[in-house]
Amino acid sequence: MEKKIRILVAKPGLDGHDRGAKVVAQALRDAGMEVIYTGLHQTVDQIIHTAIQEDVDVIGLSIMSGAHLPICEKLTKKMKEMKIDDVLLAVGGVIPKRDIPLLQNIGIHGIFPGGTPFDESIRWIKENIKPRS
Repeated sequence: MEKKIRILVAKPGLDGHDRGAKVVAQALRDAGMEVIYTGLHQTVDQIIHTAIQEDVDVIGLSIMSGAHLPICEKLTKKMKEMKIDDVLLAVGGVIPKRDIPLLQNIGIHGIFPGGTPFDESIRWIKENIKPRS
């Protein structure tokens, strides 16, 4: 039996809007993935700790605050330090088009600005991750 894709959905920083993250988490569950939702106001260290503890395949960040660049820089650096940079990393939320190349250079694998259809995000995850059995 194949193990379900495990995805951590996190709301980093001071962003207090989590309705979108909860809706995305439900869409991922409906697509057959196992979702761990951390809630609001997570630090990078908390996200990394949870990702390791839960042995996730994907970390998905929901960022509405506009702080996506510094948060993603800090997260990718910490992932390398903790030797979990093989975990697929995605970010969604308020992401201006001009920032997409910068996020890709930082090492963000999937970038999903607001309004991205759920099917597109789900398909991307399934195409880019091989669940561990």
